[in-house]
Amino acid sequence: MSDLKAQELQMSRELAHAKRGLGWGVLSGATWGLDGVILGMALALAPFTNSTSLYLAPLVSAALHDGFAAVWLLIYNFLNGKASEYLRTLSTKPGLMVILAACFGGPIAMSGYLLGINMAGASYALAITAMYPAVGAILAVFILKERITPRVWLGIILCILGAIIVGYTPPEGNYPNFYLGLAFALLATFGWGMEGVLSTFGMDMIDPDIAIGIREGFSFLAYLILVIPIIKGFPMFVATFSENSIYYLILAGFLGALSYLAWYKALNMTGVGRAMALNITYALWAVFFGAILTDLKITPTLLGGAIIITIGTLLVTANPKELLNLRAR
Repeated sequence: MSDLKAQELQMSRELAHAKRGLGWGVLSGATWGLDGVILGMALALAPFTNSTSLYLAPLVSAALHDGFAAVWLLIYNFLNGKASEYLRTLSTKPGLMVILAACFGGPIAMSGYLLGINMAGASYALAITAMYPAVGAILAVFILKERITPRVWLGIILCILGAIIVGYTPPEGNYPNFYLGLAFALLATFGWGMEGVLSTFGMDMIDPDIAIGIREGFSFLAYLILVIPIIKGFPMFVATFSENSIYYLILAGFLGALSYLAWYKALNMTGVGRAMALNITYALWAVFFGAILTDLKITPTLLGGAIIITIGTLLVTANPKELLNLRAR
């Protein structure tokens, strides 16, 4: 085989690999949008409705969500013969990088996310957190040396604009802490942006399936050891297992595990910018699932902002072949 044919074959394989990464990115967005709606439904049930604290119910539910996600991922990795990789990976430098990513993506981002859902509503919180690719893309320039084209920057700006439009008008209903909820959602954007970059850096030498398993496991441990004791949340944590809300959280944990599994695969296969951009279609998916499963009223700002986010996402994702060319430079 000539060198030219070998290069063409290699390019064809890399392009197919990148395209599969885009598919994983779309799946991560759809499942995360549904995950957020299910979590919002869980927070509307006992024991979460029995708390007078703004923070207790969201943080306890976040801990349970990541705990169940960790269990689902452990089962998945066990069935695929990868469970033994957990301990080996933890002893490596990339493994420690994934643990650091878990701190940003779990106690910081997930807490802000659930607080945002509880205070501002699922669809609004998800739309605001869709801005996290802007943070991730900027950090990737400095940490991962990824190049971002002007078209991709335009897409990111549209995503941010769409998120601002979504959050401009509070939803109907009882949301006295709506703007505080948006502030917590903004905190989640930083945490997830940092997590995406750190995880991509770590996954250069780690199987993405193991990386996300470690991420969810250490996030749950951080909640259990640090967050839950500080907020005195163990009574609610234990009480949840005897309420119907536990079934919602088990389902949400499964959806979260699937979404993160798909997202980490996309990060590894198609790069930070495009993986994040496809993942944030959860803002549109959340509106879709929210309208079907809840009493969400679709306002012009909510729908318009979600559409703008989607257009921005399409600009960012573009052609995976371009990604390969950029990496080759």
